[in-house]
Amino acid sequence: MNLKYYQKEYECMPLEELRNLQGERLAKNFRHVYENVEYYRKRCEEAGITPDDIKGLDDLDKIPFTCKDDLRQTYPYGLFAVPMSQVVRIHASSGTTGKQIVVGYTQEDLEIWNDCTARQLVAIGCDENDIAQNAYGYGLFTGGFGVHGGATKLGIQVIPISSGNTQRQITFMQDLKSTILFCTPSYAAYLGETLHEMGLSPEDIHLKAGIFGAEPWTEEMRRDIEKSLGLKAYDIYGLTEVMGPGVAFECSEQKGMHVNEDHFIIETIDPETGKRLPDGEKGELVFTALTKQAFPLMRFRTKDIGVLNRAPCACGRTFVRMTKPMGRTDDMLIIRGVNVFPSQVETVLLQKGYSPNYQIIVGRENNNDTFEIRVEMTADKFSDVVAEINRQEKDLENALLSVLQIKAKVKLVAPKSIARSEGKAKRVIDTRKLHD
Repeated sequence: MNLKYYQKEYECMPLEELRNLQGERLAKNFRHVYENVEYYRKRCEEAGITPDDIKGLDDLDKIPFTCKDDLRQTYPYGLFAVPMSQVVRIHASSGTTGKQIVVGYTQEDLEIWNDCTARQLVAIGCDENDIAQNAYGYGLFTGGFGVHGGATKLGIQVIPISSGNTQRQITFMQDLKSTILFCTPSYAAYLGETLHEMGLSPEDIHLKAGIFGAEPWTEEMRRDIEKSLGLKAYDIYGLTEVMGPGVAFECSEQKGMHVNEDHFIIETIDPETGKRLPDGEKGELVFTALTKQAFPLMRFRTKDIGVLNRAPCACGRTFVRMTKPMGRTDDMLIIRGVNVFPSQVETVLLQKGYSPNYQIIVGRENNNDTFEIRVEMTADKFSDVVAEINRQEKDLENALLSVLQIKAKVKLVAPKSIARSEGKAKRVIDTRKLHD
């Protein structure tokens, strides 16, 4: 077997050396955060923890968790650990309220991010002879820039086409001979369908591999994408708060995602008690940044549920593997790669004078997410004039788009027509089959 690595000395590091490296980096980066982030230092002081208490991995449990609420309370720059003059890039993702989660990167942070995504490209057999079509969105979303940097570092030619304009995407695949595709899995599936509708087959394009992330997808969907586009489909994991895509990646074995453990510590915890769980048990994933400088979160609770596997991988990498996320401990939805919280919908409805009686209905048609919000009209807004209802629906759609950064179809319904619940209201109906 011809195994190739981007940074073999780290990717195949003996476990004892890896643990020592993580311990040294943990102690150093915890001190960096403690000394430079006032908000987090106060948290540590309340817990009676100082940098002298953190000498290695065995001290990890002493470190207080960070969660989404901390990011909301310190918006926008309160958790940054370097002066803004050293920050060269800002990214953001949707938060639980109207405020976004804002993160920053130093130049060195970006180089590390590029290394992390470059590792996956090498792991799946890519090199400078490849041409990558990047159909992730570019902008505040981390997807497009995240994989772009790793590909560029390897000398891969990148086509920054971004998402949308599907027929042009396929024309470019034919004419520019793209060999790698980057996008969300649902968009990859849609590209496969469009290829077929155009009377073309996988033999008419040149793709050999695809790296698909930013939303949940099943093994069945993987097989469909591989068949419709004639490639091998690989998973990638990341989240804006920790870095972006490349925190963990699938190798050629496709048996779980290797966490880049020289840059991140991963734990699974019991979401109720916060206690660490042994490998192999399902729990909430928690990440600690070991090398990030601008925005280095300590023990960040992701709300993603997963399982860790330390059995040796046939690829030779010693990094632990994590499963695809198996669900979440909060009510966040991922729709077309965008984080959507019901609380955001509720905020917009209340601002617009509607009652908070609504239902979010998410489905999947032709491997694309559908997103509809049914909203009860209030007595003063009730109308049986179709044109007036359409106007109100469009107004709400525009208001929701500006907060959610994704288009939802709004359907206004009669007052008191959405079922009430004695217990917790069932606000979300999600009919997608996201896990096997």
